[in-house]
Amino acid sequence: MGVIAALDDRPRAGRDPVITPEAKTWLVALACRKAKELGYPHELWTTRLLAAHARQHAPAAGHPSLANLAQGTVCKILAEQEVKPHKVRYYLERRDPEFEPKMAEILCVYREVAMLREQAKEGQNQGQGSPDGGIAVVSYDEKPGIQAIGTTAPDRPPLPGISPTVMRDHEYKRHGTVTLLAGIDLLTGHVHALVRDRHRSREFIEYLKLLDAAYPADTAIEVILDNHSAHVSRETSNWLAAQPIGRFTFTFTPTHGSWLNIIEGFFSKAARSVLRHIRVGSKDELKQRLMDFVDDVNRDPVVHTWRYKIDEAA
Repeated sequence: MGVIAALDDRPRAGRDPVITPEAKTWLVALACRKAKELGYPHELWTTRLLAAHARQHAPAAGHPSLANLAQGTVCKILAEQEVKPHKVRYYLERRDPEFEPKMAEILCVYREVAMLREQAKEGQNQGQGSPDGGIAVVSYDEKPGIQAIGTTAPDRPPLPGISPTVMRDHEYKRHGTVTLLAGIDLLTGHVHALVRDRHRSREFIEYLKLLDAAYPADTAIEVILDNHSAHVSRETSNWLAAQPIGRFTFTFTPTHGSWLNIIEGFFSKAARSVLRHIRVGSKDELKQRLMDFVDDVNRDPVVHTWRYKIDEAA
């Protein structure tokens, strides 16, 4: 029958299975319901809880073969149907009815940036200046809730033969949280950033003033951002109305579509490289270290590119 078939046991003589197919179906259907629907305080099933529930209620439901159900048998039955009621897999539903056109608008901006880069490259090869002149495209967002956590005892460094890792006391101190407001210039890779305690309209306007001071007065600044209330508030709208026409242009990502914003990759890098396991003595120290990270990035800026469906942008 072949090598693959020989790897598994073939049916052999012995007593018939005790648990009927109907009982297995009943158990799997039970696992597909939430435990809290049946009066338990648990949000999800555990295999131990599921086995206990089946032993108690299966005989009354017409499945006496489950009266002595063991936890290990539950695992085997669920594995046969590839059901894992003790696990959660997250997804993000598209709730914006205009998701596709809004995504296309974002992709068009990224395509425009790619074209400007190509033009700039051709201009440099011919000894000319950059043709984009008065255009700046900034991918912006906030990263709130960055915790300023301090240690209660000094960390112990790795020591050969004693400890291969940094040793740290489990106890810690909370000094509060800060918010990183950051945007990447998609043409140059330069990061413009502020670190503040909160991210209200006034902090967002402060960031816009930072961009306003960073570029010449005749530069059109296009900002890609999400639909946070501070971005569309009356205070923000009044400030924008007082600026020269065409100075700032906003392109909003779709609702639940912040993954379309390139700045999210920068935040991911910060979380993985700087914020991971960080310990500070105060909020001021955390703010300074975040700005030092931004300065370090700007010493050798990376021009970010977007490739997902960009060729399909109209």
